[in-house]
Amino acid sequence: MNNRWISDVLKQTYGQKIYKLSLQSGCSCPNRDGTIGVGGCSFCSEGGSGDFAARVAPISEQIAEARLRVDKKMPSSLSDSDKKYIAYFQSFTNTYGDTDMLKKLFTEAINRPEIVILSIGTRPDCISDEMLDILSSLNSIKPVWIELGLQTIHEVTATRINRCYTLSCFEETYHRLKNAGLTVITHVILGLPGETHEDMYATVRYLSTLDPTLDGIKLQLLHILKNTRLYEEYIESPFHIMSLEEYTEVLINCIKLLPEETVIHRLTGDAPKALLVEPKWSANKKVVLNTIVKRLRDEL
Repeated sequence: MNNRWISDVLKQTYGQKIYKLSLQSGCSCPNRDGTIGVGGCSFCSEGGSGDFAARVAPISEQIAEARLRVDKKMPSSLSDSDKKYIAYFQSFTNTYGDTDMLKKLFTEAINRPEIVILSIGTRPDCISDEMLDILSSLNSIKPVWIELGLQTIHEVTATRINRCYTLSCFEETYHRLKNAGLTVITHVILGLPGETHEDMYATVRYLSTLDPTLDGIKLQLLHILKNTRLYEEYIESPFHIMSLEEYTEVLINCIKLLPEETVIHRLTGDAPKALLVEPKWSANKKVVLNTIVKRLRDEL
């Protein structure tokens, strides 16, 4: 496997490790407020899949608070002026809100000297032409990454998890974003209820054939969290939960399907331990990552 890893790409580009600051835009989601659905995707927590993000506040305050947490991981020899970050708007749907407000928010974030990349998590049905123009303009200042939560290509699963948009919607938005010169990263969840290994591989195969080539991918382990619709479904009718060994096998096979040009941004994921129901083994991040890395080395 000759895959590219985001940590390596960033080091090659910026000459140092780049850290991510999880921020809040204050946006909601059309799948929560009744515009197209209610309750959100069944796996999504009350924090909108951004449980580790900063509180909603002026962007300068959010960045300062996020840096207090992140800077503890950075080498003590690194001066404040040399520290570089990605401004990551993760929670909920970050292009779904007042356009003028979002333009101001994103512009303030991207213009800060310590920010080298602006990364925005959103849905493919929530990028208007006006927002696309804004994103394209910001991309002329510094790189802008758009993260689309596809999760699966299978409409049966999409309906079951209450995603509330079609694969054709994803395709259309993907091409609009790429035609505008933006970097696109897609999220895929492995282990969704009812999906076989082949179903998961089919999703990755589809993404591997996109033209233009997909810039990046986040492969995410399914987490069942308390106070989600998925948790209620699981309690009522338990479905298969992958073991660490099974997940590692599926993950490696998915990576093998990806084109070399697609950068891998994530191999698993974190969940708040207080909310995590399954898989329990995922709470031990060190063991999980060591197991995956060992298998990757064996495959090289």
